[in-house]
Amino acid sequence: MFVVAGILHFVLDDGFAAMLPAYVPLRYTLIYLTGIAEFLLAIGLLVPATRKLTAIITVIYLIAIFPANIYSAVYDIPAPGFEETDQALLYARLLAQPVLVWWVWKVTR
Repeated sequence: MFVVAGILHFVLDDGFAAMLPAYVPLRYTLIYLTGIAEFLLAIGLLVPATRKLTAIITVIYLIAIFPANIYSAVYDIPAPGFEETDQALLYARLLAQPVLVWWVWKVTR
């Protein structure tokens, strides 16, 4: 999942940049860096020797990007790659994020 998300940060960079408020500096640089981070998280979660540390970093990362999902839901910003996204789905993604955090933590313990 993190590998696919990392690729999408480069392929759908406009959509990911739209998820950040205009006042955020270097939005595209941030999108590309988070794409690279998602690749590294995927690798770290796959390697048994780094799995537990990477899980902690992944949980922090998922919490850090949560405000972008809130912004998208509140301001009805479509999911990257889509012209429109039902606002109910944008809010559902907010509910899915804590589940993802729990899942990463649970499967790496």
